[in-house]
Amino acid sequence: MNKIRLLSFFCCAVLLVSCNTRPVKTYADTPQKGTIYISVDESFKPVIEEQIKVYQSTFPDAHIIPSYKPEIDCFKDLQNDSTRLVIVGRGLNDQEIDFYKSTLQYKPQFKRLAYDAVVLIVNQNTTDSVYTITKLRDVLSGKDSTTVIMDGKNATSSVRFLQDSILKGKAFGKNVVAAQNSQAVIEAVTNQTNAIGFVGLNWIGDNYDPKQQEQLKHVKLGLVECVLCPEKGFFAKASPASVSYGEYPLARGIYFILKENATGLGTGFTNFLSLERGQLIFRRSFLVPALINFNKRKVDISSENK
Repeated sequence: MNKIRLLSFFCCAVLLVSCNTRPVKTYADTPQKGTIYISVDESFKPVIEEQIKVYQSTFPDAHIIPSYKPEIDCFKDLQNDSTRLVIVGRGLNDQEIDFYKSTLQYKPQFKRLAYDAVVLIVNQNTTDSVYTITKLRDVLSGKDSTTVIMDGKNATSSVRFLQDSILKGKAFGKNVVAAQNSQAVIEAVTNQTNAIGFVGLNWIGDNYDPKQQEQLKHVKLGLVECVLCPEKGFFAKASPASVSYGEYPLARGIYFILKENATGLGTGFTNFLSLERGQLIFRRSFLVPALINFNKRKVDISSENK
């Protein structure tokens, strides 16, 4: 009888433990091999394409398959379990963190990887390329009827950023129209002298990319009023320097959000983005790395010091 009681107690203990312990999800992939589908805001396509290319050349058995889409669709994919990893223009807010904690029993990781900018572009032949914040607000709200071309038909990170930071949540005017994607914005502004457009910096700011340099023969970067500068009337173009020093006001972050509670390919790729090689690629793409500070040092290589 004692043996039967002991066996019954042991079975009950096992059942209680199993009922109160959520199993750790395992994945078929590892940080160096396997396949993962990720969702990326289309604003960041050029630099993420480069990151994936370098990562896959380092780990040939790793296959990262991106889907480029508006930011709002990336968040829908994350919520619907269509992907474990998204790369977007913001992190999780408190409400989203609470949602994932209650449904997953853990908080997804998220981190700012780099700083980008929402670049105002105008036609090369336009005579007006200088914008105060007030003028920019008038254009986006429709008070000024200048045609504004955005980088997507749904809520991209650029759309959300401008609506939040410039319009303070108010609606865009009827003069604000949407192109299919960032490349279509550049083409539209190329063909319309009196239109302005907004794209991510890595679509137009790479001085080493022949295609982007060719595009700059037809469009140019507008100057936007610096709101943090001590001197009044200072205007800046979007560039790594103006973003770093806070001179260009339309700067934003690039974030990853990873819903992976085991060490899989998503963890491997986000670690790569966060460490030296990934951060160097952001810098090489004329963005501003957020996690590693690359300092330039002057070196005297004159013959006297050899």
